[in-house]
Amino acid sequence: MTTAPPVRRRLVGGALRRYRENLGYTLDDAARVLDCDRSKISRIETGQRGIRRNELRDLLAEYGIADDQQVILAAMANPRGAQGWYGTYADVLPAVCQDYLVLEAWASRISVYEAQRIPVLLQAAAYARALAEADPGLADDHARDKAAEAAQARQEAVLGEPEPGVDVIIGEAALRQQVGGPAVMHGQLETLARISGHSAACTVQILPFSCGAHPAADVGSLAILQFSDEPELGVVHLGGAGGGVFLDSLADLSAYARMLEQLRALALSPARSALLLRELAAA
Repeated sequence: MTTAPPVRRRLVGGALRRYRENLGYTLDDAARVLDCDRSKISRIETGQRGIRRNELRDLLAEYGIADDQQVILAAMANPRGAQGWYGTYADVLPAVCQDYLVLEAWASRISVYEAQRIPVLLQAAAYARALAEADPGLADDHARDKAAEAAQARQEAVLGEPEPGVDVIIGEAALRQQVGGPAVMHGQLETLARISGHSAACTVQILPFSCGAHPAADVGSLAILQFSDEPELGVVHLGGAGGGVFLDSLADLSAYARMLEQLRALALSPARSALLLRELAAA
């Protein structure tokens, strides 16, 4: 059985192909830059093989790509990407999740929809620990504690930076599900109320039950990561067992971006969402 190339290689390869085609270069033109055969360029562009740092630098320089974009692509292409904060938690994070975290670390915008749970970036410590308790993939209390710690480390790494901008849509069911019991949920609602009212880094909207049918009715967990100012460089992540799946075609990016825009229009405004969260936290 043939498996799909890793998502980071697909993103880098797809970007290189777009840069080449935008300049009118052929595969042979790119091959001359690296002094290799055209089949190697083709395999790099389809993600079938990786690219060395110096080769990536030479191609991006030939294509006239800005330095900041080169840094992002070099980080994506680095096969030792798990050396970030998430490397400490590699034993409790699925490989797909680690790939997501590598990309998340370099994203300039993160857009998230969660239907039935609070997004990891907004989870209180006790809530994260309660979710870990219910995870059949975590073997013992040590693993569960470490998974909960990973959620807090992730928040500090992402929300502690001036970038990215984070837009979150939370289904009302996630606010009603008693994860960890009433005390844990009360603390989680207080955390959400505080973030929604005071965080400049994160916009929170609640999708209420009253919105009725909506375009993400069959989607439980969705995230879109975008990079720099290039709309074509991005990835969709659909959560699920084992870490979920990635979609990186332009068609998928466009389709799921439209879905999120529709959800934002149906959801309560950030101000009304903050008011609801304060009311629930005070109840």
